[in-house]
Order: sequence, then structure tokens, then C-alpha cells
Amino acid sequence: MCGRYAASRRPEDLVGLFGIEKWEPEETLEQDWNVAPTKEVYAVLERPLKDAESRRPVRQLRALKWGLVPSWSKSPEGAARMINARAETVHEKPSFKRAFQARRCILPADGYYEWVTGAAERDLEVEGKKKRPRKQPYFVTPADGSVFAMAGLYEFWRDPALPPEHPDAWWATCSVITTEAETGPLGVAPAEGPGSLAEIHPRMPLMLTEDRWDAWLDPATTEPDELRALLAPPPGGLMRAYPVSTAVSNVRNNGPELLTELAGPEVGTLF
Repeated sequence: MCGRYAASRRPEDLVGLFGIEKWEPEETLEQDWNVAPTKEVYAVLERPLKDAESRRPVRQLRALKWGLVPSWSKSPEGAARMINARAETVHEKPSFKRAFQARRCILPADGYYEWVTGAAERDLEVEGKKKRPRKQPYFVTPADGSVFAMAGLYEFWRDPALPPEHPDAWWATCSVITTEAETGPLGVAPAEGPGSLAEIHPRMPLMLTEDRWDAWLDPATTEPDELRALLAPPPGGLMRAYPVSTAVSNVRNNGPELLTELAGPEVGTLF
């Protein structure tokens, strides 16, 4: 799954990296090293510009709320539960099917966090001495330092309680597509701890390699089988994972220090 990630790249960097043609400075977001559901995040997408004479899709950098609200939803209350869409079923689930066909995006990140329960903590839980065992967070990121381009979907939802001209009448929301975690060896593994992503968590965000960006973003691509082929996992060995401070477990904590690599896990022996 993907429940928290880091996104510290500035918009000017993303504009050049993704070939952005349009972005609004007023949508500039603060650097965020602890992105949690319902926060606003950057998304790269292609769609015609509003009120433009040409209907040509334009590549844009937009600020969207993380937690997808389907266009047909009666309320946005379920957004926090729609942060992830499974690659295996995204083409058929009512909440994601329409967006998968027409509203796909890339969510740029530095990487994502995942938590592992330590062996000693698991033992305490089994013995009934601890109901909420501590977990060791790991940061997963491309081994070469490149952008982690997560496959995503976006939607627009109209709030029927507000007049059309109200600034909050329309919600623009998104979801991260996830896939089965890699079972092969990490590109760079920690000295102590997991040797593969699957040992950390059975799911992971689907990373799109650069050769798939154009096809994924192109709204003219609507054939389900062609789209599903783009959801194939990337080549193995591209990622690294390392332990970080348990401070990241508190969503109120934010800053580049959250990405500092620890010499070893804080929460005892994990494996």
C-alpha cells in the first residue's frame, strides 16, 4: 500500500523533468517530507485547458487532494479510504474505472514510507503484553536518486451544496495505484534488515519508468488492455530501502531530517 510519502521537489524542477506546459504559481505547495492522506499533492496530468479554443491536451502540474472522490459520490466523506487503487482491479472497480480510462496522472515523490514490526515487539504482542507494538519505519526510494513517479488517477467532484461560482464548489482529488511488492533483491539493501520490498510490505506504489510516462498520461489512450499493460511492474533492483526515525510516524513531524538514514533499526531486531 501507500499511506505516507515524501515529496520535496520544487515545482520548477518538476516542470523541466516532466515537460510541463502549464502550472499556476498560486498552486505552489510547501515541500513536504511527510505527506499524509487528505493533503494536497502535486500531480502531472494532461487535459485541455479550460476555456481554450484548442482541445489539445496540455501537460499540467496541478495541486490535488490525496484521497479520490468519484464524480458520482454523494459526499466526499470516503476520500480518506480512497488513497490507493489496486493495479489488478483498477479497471473494473466502480470507484476507479472511469478515471482509469480517462483521468490518469503521475504523482511525483522522493519515495514512500512503510512500517515493519520488530521481532521482539511481535513476541510481546503474541504474549498479550502489548496491544500496539512499535513499528520501525523504512524509506523506499529509487537507488539512483531519480524521481519516484507513482502511477495515479484523478477525479473531479462537484459539491451540490455550493453554488457553481464558489471557490470550493469543485474538488480535484487523486489516488495512488499500488501493485505487489517486489520479491527480488533490492538495488541497495540495508546492512541489517529486509533484503526485498516484499519483506517490508506485500504492496507498494506502482512506479512508472520514464519510457511509460507519455502513454500513461495520454488521454487518447483508452483501450483497457493497452492501459493495463502499462501497469506491469518496473524492472527489479531499481529501489533501495533504509531505516529512518520513528519520528515520521507522527504526521505532525515534517522536515528533511525524516529522510536521514539510520545505522540500524530503532525498534530492535526485525528479521
